[in-house]
Amino acid sequence: MKRPLLSLLWLLPLGALAQQPTTVSPARREEGNLVIERIPTPTPALRERLNAYQNARSAGLLDWDHQGGIYISTRFGDAAQVHHVAAPGADRRQLTFFPEPVGGASVSPDPKHNGFVFSKDVGGNENRQNYWFDRATGQYTLLTDGKSQNGGVLWSTRGDRYVYNSTRRNGRDYDLYMAPVGNPKAEKRLLEVSGSWNAADWSPDDQTIVAQEYISANESHLFLLDVATGKATPLNPKNEKISYGSALFSEDGKGLYLVSDEGTEFHTLRYYNLATKQQTPLTAGISWDVDEMEMTPKGDLLAFTVNADGFSELYLLTTKTGKYERVKNVPQGLIGGLKFSRDGQRLGYTFSNAKTAGDVYSLALKGNQTTRWTQSEIGGLNPATLVEPSLVRYPTFDQINGQPRQIPAFVYKPASRKGKLPVIINIHGGPEGQARPGFDPSTQYMVQELGVAVIFPNVRGSSGYGKTYLAADNGMKREDSVQDIGKLLDWIATQPDLDAGRVAVYGGSYGGYMVLACMTNFNNRLRAGIDVVGISNFVTFLESTSEYRRDLRRAEYGDERDPAMRAYMQKIAPLNNVQKITKPMMIVQGQNDPRVPYTEAEQMLSALKKNGNDVYFLMAKDEGHGFRKKSNRDYQSAAMSEFIEQYLVSEQAK
Repeated sequence: MKRPLLSLLWLLPLGALAQQPTTVSPARREEGNLVIERIPTPTPALRERLNAYQNARSAGLLDWDHQGGIYISTRFGDAAQVHHVAAPGADRRQLTFFPEPVGGASVSPDPKHNGFVFSKDVGGNENRQNYWFDRATGQYTLLTDGKSQNGGVLWSTRGDRYVYNSTRRNGRDYDLYMAPVGNPKAEKRLLEVSGSWNAADWSPDDQTIVAQEYISANESHLFLLDVATGKATPLNPKNEKISYGSALFSEDGKGLYLVSDEGTEFHTLRYYNLATKQQTPLTAGISWDVDEMEMTPKGDLLAFTVNADGFSELYLLTTKTGKYERVKNVPQGLIGGLKFSRDGQRLGYTFSNAKTAGDVYSLALKGNQTTRWTQSEIGGLNPATLVEPSLVRYPTFDQINGQPRQIPAFVYKPASRKGKLPVIINIHGGPEGQARPGFDPSTQYMVQELGVAVIFPNVRGSSGYGKTYLAADNGMKREDSVQDIGKLLDWIATQPDLDAGRVAVYGGSYGGYMVLACMTNFNNRLRAGIDVVGISNFVTFLESTSEYRRDLRRAEYGDERDPAMRAYMQKIAPLNNVQKITKPMMIVQGQNDPRVPYTEAEQMLSALKKNGNDVYFLMAKDEGHGFRKKSNRDYQSAAMSEFIEQYLVSEQAK
């Protein structure tokens, strides 16, 4: 309804495999915006083979307009743009045309403002700027300073102004700014802060904002911000470490619907009475995290999703009674982007699963009828033949209540392959991320056509399994999560259809660090590793990552300024243990990455080359933390295909 648009999380494709390895050249070369070492130029045959999988697309709901249509994000060219869909099944009319991906399309609650706010950066540098798009003229206007990092806008209840966070003041702290519609020069700094803050919701009378200070995945704080004075009052001043999710004002402004893990293992939905400061649990009977929530314009109904073992469940709660029911007839999969229509009669959302690309649906609240709005092309793939993963749990090295701790993992395997299958372990980033069974055509290619099993483990430190599990890899427990992969290798060796002698590891961001750490810890049990925008040394990473991220990452990884912590980081750094890696490696990096600077990749590449390793290297000059442009992703997929075929799948690799 009024919450700021969340940043899109960009998938790093695994790619597909070539049938025959190609002769490579060790020299560094440039092909357009790409910097390449040792990677052969993709052959026409390989490009053709990959074509169907690379041309699968999806659509995500951004917002409703005031006429009952929707704005969506989808891609027809090189990067995702904003499109308008007037009715279910209608044409997707593209509105923005930029070489960079566009995020968001946030519409004012006031229908007289005919347009929306969107955001974009340049070359993946994540210095996102907000723009106003005028539907009447098709023109757009810059709303922010053009330099700093800015969050999405949160509209007031009346829709006459908005608030957003920005690092404009010093490049480090996320202050809150407020501006009237149509006059960005009249904006003012509403709250000057230290750290990372964002606005969660406006009160019905627009006099108060509930704001959140983010410390880490395990700790955050809520405040009531007086719009007139700029005074921020702590909502629940306690010493207990609490993690908050969404927070929305009730329809009468007397309370908040909020999600937190206060006194519980999981994020639960509760009602907070502002006068008595008492909380009423609403979803105590659900032993999973409440993920996302959204309220109708008049506040009579609240929709929320639950992350149940990686799958989404959708619920509707009547605010008058506090009673909720699960929405029936929703297929198993992932649900996100909840948005009620302006009249409150329909709930829009994005749905996907292993066999279905992300598409937009709406649920009519009267009659409980579901309508599909978009039908995304999936490159000619047949959904009926796509593989769904199985959810398994394997024992790791430590115990919980006298029993081995169990690690959840999603396993994709071909249905009709004989013999033992080569395996790719795909490790998610975060580290507070979670592998969930969404649509991934590159994984489908590898499983179905090449007979490769792909395993997505959720090692300790992953979200979705409670706050104890989430914090189990923090600080000096960092390598415990690496040992969870070692136990996965043990589990693979017990499976009659998996080849423990042909296993590769792949991961992006923190998953890239995990790849490097696995290669230094389990080199003799692995065939190869693919590190995408990964951390090679936590000390050099924390000293060079963007200033606005350092304290956030120190809360998770530890503070490199502490001598004991620094010594531990140096001890476990893959860069300092590179001599243990003897197997082939591939490194992928965006030159403009503000999170994991390209120097992390370059120093690892240099050390591996000095070590005599066989290394593929790919860097895009116009990308940041992962490749978002189709042309770059296509090249990455082809390069990874060559690499995996040569070192894991081909007859020579056996």
